[in-house]
Amino acid sequence: MAIRAVLWDIDDTIFDYARADRAGMRRHLRDEGLGAAYACVEEALEHWREATLAHWQRFSAGEVTWEQQRRDRVRTFLGASLDDDEADAWFARYLAHYEAAWELFPDTVPVLDLLAADYRHAVLSNSSLLNQDRKLRVLGVRDRFEAVLCAADIGVSKPEAAAFHAACDALGLPPAEVAYVGDQPDIDARGAAEAGLLGVWLDRSGSGGRPELPRITGLDQLPALLRGDTRFGAPQTFG
Repeated sequence: MAIRAVLWDIDDTIFDYARADRAGMRRHLRDEGLGAAYACVEEALEHWREATLAHWQRFSAGEVTWEQQRRDRVRTFLGASLDDDEADAWFARYLAHYEAAWELFPDTVPVLDLLAADYRHAVLSNSSLLNQDRKLRVLGVRDRFEAVLCAADIGVSKPEAAAFHAACDALGLPPAEVAYVGDQPDIDARGAAEAGLLGVWLDRSGSGGRPELPRITGLDQLPALLRGDTRFGAPQTFG
């Protein structure tokens, strides 16, 4: 079947989350006077990244709520037993710096423009609708997507097939007619493929090493891949 719609991941796919997170935390460390606790800023940023990953995985597994994973990230990073109000206030101060650094990747809007006439578009994110819908509006692209589905609201996370199928149902299309584009090879591309979609790995770093996955290193390569759907053995030209 021909691909009729594209499902998109957001963070580190169309939105440069890693850059915004690092820029925001650098400013937050400065304002909170936390730099002296680490040998260097890079060490602090790595500690924050590790705390974020650990508690995000707990949220994705359904072990904690969206709000709780934020509070636990703060407690792990600070090594302190803050109450909920204290943790929320600390995270809110970080959030102000992080949001000030929000930017789409430069290739996002041009590719959405190129694909607009031929494909429908929606979002599936392992986040919360409150968070991601607002982000897309601030970034000026919310109207590009028919639907925005998020794990915290639908009750299931990628790479579970049910998450991808919920998004396909929202579009009214069978999985075989939908592509999913995301930056995580297993959570995004492999999970989508196992759910019956065309899973596309956006490998912006060019790390490679997953020949079984349709792979692009920039969104400018996506239109050609969609037109020559590779999942049934067509030549793969993107690495």
